[in-house]
Amino acid sequence: MINLLKKIFNLGPKVDYNELIASGAIIVDVRTKVEFESGHIKGAVNVPLQSLEQHLGKLKKDKPLITCCASGMRSSSARGFLKSKGYEVYNGGGWMSLKSKIGK
Repeated sequence: MINLLKKIFNLGPKVDYNELIASGAIIVDVRTKVEFESGHIKGAVNVPLQSLEQHLGKLKKDKPLITCCASGMRSSSARGFLKSKGYEVYNGGGWMSLKSKIGK
């Protein structure tokens, strides 16, 4: 039961986002284009959640991906979808929170 709760609430080991980025991880911001243009993490790629499937060709499987959005809900959905397609993906949650964790 504890493991199930950890999985549901993403309470596993803490992810070192700086280490992932240093190893070449790509930040995928799944907010809309308008949201992305109003502010984003430098170097992030904008692939809105609703068009993620159509743009899989933009995302390479040889590097880990870190998804982010406004609050963490869409990035969680994107993570699940991308994992099902064979990508190594981490949910970075809200972009502003992720930005503060990585110092960009």
